[in-house]
Amino acid sequence: PVLWLGIVYIGSLFALLAQSFFSIDEFSGLINREFTLKTYGDLFQAANLDIILRTVTMAALVTLASAVIAFPIAYYAARYARGRWKALFYLGIMLPLWSSYLVKIYAWKLILAKEGILTWLLAKLHLLWVLDAWLSLPIVGGNSLSVSFTGTFIVFVYVWLPFMILPVQAAIERVPGNLVEASS
Repeated sequence: PVLWLGIVYIGSLFALLAQSFFSIDEFSGLINREFTLKTYGDLFQAANLDIILRTVTMAALVTLASAVIAFPIAYYAARYARGRWKALFYLGIMLPLWSSYLVKIYAWKLILAKEGILTWLLAKLHLLWVLDAWLSLPIVGGNSLSVSFTGTFIVFVYVWLPFMILPVQAAIERVPGNLVEASS
């Protein structure tokens, strides 16, 4: 099974790599199967470089935020949670993984929307001006929180946080307690 999976995986990657050397006719949308480096040249256009920069920035910020949030949670779960609390911890971390990404992201889009529950809550607390001030900022803001850089960041952290907590927690559990005491 591992060999078969490797062949399918490597074969798919090779097919994708081979297709990257083809171009698409801009008028008809058909694939031109002549070897070209045009698609790789298009990567270095200003619009694409901006997209790449924003993507790498978002990935780095989400990774950093997930690590900062995940470590204390994972440390508590590994060192202090026992019995029922540990079971609740695993349930709380694993439960969001049981729903699809699309459902989670759509739910967050509704929560963060201009007419969403977060805006309603801030209006009830008379703090809507804080959200409006934040959304008026040039890089992190936008029309609403659901389509802003900030909203995207919040959703990505929520989606990827369990994938940071679980491995960190497993790694911390493997460190012997007396080793932690000896280091202090």
